[in-house]
Amino acid sequence: MSDDLKYGLRGVSASKDEVHVAIEGLDKGLFDLAFCKILPDFAGNDDAYCNIMHADTAGTKPSLAYAYWKETGDLSVWKGIAQDALIMNLDDMACVGCVDNMIISSTIGRNKNLITGEVITAIIQGTKQLLEEYAELGIHIHHAGGETADVGDIVRTADVGFTAFGRMKRSDLIINDIQEGDVIVAFASDGQCTYEDSYNGGMGSNGLTSARHDVLDKIYRKKYPDTYDANIPESLIYAGSKLLTDTLNIEGEEIPVGKLILSPTRTYIPLIQQFMRYKDQINGMIHCTGGAQTKVLKFIKGKKIVKNNMFETPPLFKMIQAESGTSWKEMYQVFNMGHRLEVYTNKDTALEMIEIGASFNIKGQIIGHVESSEFNEVEIQSQYGTFNYSE
Repeated sequence: MSDDLKYGLRGVSASKDEVHVAIEGLDKGLFDLAFCKILPDFAGNDDAYCNIMHADTAGTKPSLAYAYWKETGDLSVWKGIAQDALIMNLDDMACVGCVDNMIISSTIGRNKNLITGEVITAIIQGTKQLLEEYAELGIHIHHAGGETADVGDIVRTADVGFTAFGRMKRSDLIINDIQEGDVIVAFASDGQCTYEDSYNGGMGSNGLTSARHDVLDKIYRKKYPDTYDANIPESLIYAGSKLLTDTLNIEGEEIPVGKLILSPTRTYIPLIQQFMRYKDQINGMIHCTGGAQTKVLKFIKGKKIVKNNMFETPPLFKMIQAESGTSWKEMYQVFNMGHRLEVYTNKDTALEMIEIGASFNIKGQIIGHVESSEFNEVEIQSQYGTFNYSE
């Protein structure tokens, strides 16, 4: 079965083509290539400022958190889910230069028969703890409240999302204008940086449907039927060989497979705050979320993005590929494969940014460059082969 058919039958899409068709023709805001939609300053009516509002969720990751919590009793994974939903908003906003003084509101939908009050407390209190931790890093986020609803008729386990708002000076914006000759400096998604308390597998919050079904054992079909869509063909439900509590040895530490996949989405805002001193040297900033290593296709015009010095593939993604047999070409389109932040700039600036990354124990490296092209394309030259993608 082809990867595209397998993912489609699971009700997911790496490219989100149907979504892009649905929103075609909608106002793209002040700058059509900006990583986030940027609006006039409706909040303050000042032409020197702009507004940014962004909404996102943790996707299907809560269903895996539910299964892992039921297996182990580990409530800490729910704080990780709050972090996933939060950072999928804030790091997108950071890619246009919005790195401080954001307002957030949460939306949590749960099946009350499965998701207990202690889980809701873990999510909400986990959010509070995250905001306190980020404030110590110089990232000030103000919680405006939110909605928690019991909607078991439409939510099987839990759905966790945030809406974020920022107001900033237009002069501080980073608008994608990726140029021929730019180098691409990328920053690792795995490892343990200075503001994380454990090893991060690098998963982020994209590709979870594929990851858990391709990796985890069929025993979870009967054990946790509320963690998947009953309309999926049975052969595609939990079709791997791993148990949630099986371990992978990484850097001498035995890490449970479930915990590895549930690694909270790393925020890059502490780095991006430092990068703002080079704002005039930055031609683009990409958060490799939906579409993974092809995400940049949505933010270029007539450019070929050549990625010919990729990071070593982290153990998590090697495991997913080995369990699923997914083609490496598809892996790069579904998973970040080792880095989630890309900056398009000149070589000298890239080298200085790499030093900043190192100060946070986040590896950075120049992974490629930009060429001109008649159409938008990405070429990945990897140890597994050369793969081409285009729009």
